[in-house]
Amino acid sequence: MADARDDGSGATVRTGGGPRGLLGEVRDAVSTRSVLVMLGVLLLQLGFALSYMGAFHAPKPHRVPITLVAPPAVEQDLLARLDALPGDPLHVTAVENRAQARARLLDRRTDAALVVDPAGRADTLIVASAGGPSATTAATEILSEVARAQGRTIVVRDIRPPAAGDSRGLSSFYIVLSWTIGGYLAASALNMAAGSKKPTLRRTLIRLAAMLPYGLVSGIGGAIIVGPVLDCLPGAFWELAGIGTLVVFASGAVGVALQSVAGTVGLGLTILIFTVLGNPSSGGVYPSSLLPPFWSAIGQALPPGAGTTVVRNTVYFDGNATTGALWILGAWAFGGVVVAILAAALRASRAARPAAPASAPVG
Repeated sequence: MADARDDGSGATVRTGGGPRGLLGEVRDAVSTRSVLVMLGVLLLQLGFALSYMGAFHAPKPHRVPITLVAPPAVEQDLLARLDALPGDPLHVTAVENRAQARARLLDRRTDAALVVDPAGRADTLIVASAGGPSATTAATEILSEVARAQGRTIVVRDIRPPAAGDSRGLSSFYIVLSWTIGGYLAASALNMAAGSKKPTLRRTLIRLAAMLPYGLVSGIGGAIIVGPVLDCLPGAFWELAGIGTLVVFASGAVGVALQSVAGTVGLGLTILIFTVLGNPSSGGVYPSSLLPPFWSAIGQALPPGAGTTVVRNTVYFDGNATTGALWILGAWAFGGVVVAILAAALRASRAARPAAPASAPVG
């Protein structure tokens, strides 16, 4: 049982650690709000585990795009053989010559090109592993097995390998990961600086404006790290700085919008979009052709996937196949700005409405 004493001011101070005092301490330390926040964190944690392991635990090739160059006498037979492989691992397109196959590879319309030599027993597999080593490896393994079954061999020729500092081809994914996390954490910092209050229209505009210089500094900083500092993604310095600015601003604008709409819960929603769902589906570790259907479907529609594609194709493939991904990033940035402004404007409109007059008493 707790003891009580007078502290000299007339107030009674409870001392001791009786059961009732301990329960009160627990109630003070673990409020209803903190329990709800912890529940949200738990759901994000479990979602993180489910999303990453669901995407990565058993990568399986499905319709990996392959280009075929073969003599007319064997083309149809080989196409039928490759299309009939169990599990539909390849999607094969035949072209007339090696130059067309090479162009498709560099334009990012295919992951590998098989050139059949009618005069020998060794065929050439042309790859560009900078576009994603996992897809290259999967295509090589499948086609090598097919060749062995026919008593042939495969010679692999990599015409666009990753840079020396990017040996696993993951630097594009990691720099975009850092930009997206930085963007929404910066938005969260602006929100917390105001005590997590939902912002006014003026403050919303200021927060969105603040994300522009932050994005620019982040983009330049990231380009310095992957370029001159680590030599992971050499060349295209200012292009990377611009891409980084767009990625950070898109992430930050979405963060400002969701926290303007939902307060602290908005940060959890932002993490769900960018980290829990966006990162494993981005194509950074495994391309969409090796991911399960859900992750394959959403990957390029989310900023991490679009950003990874733009960075990788800008550095290694002269900017080919980046237009759609740039539109995706722009749409997220624009959507974040619009939602943030509308949410603040609607709150201001509701606050400006005069209160309804109280009804007169009857009798």
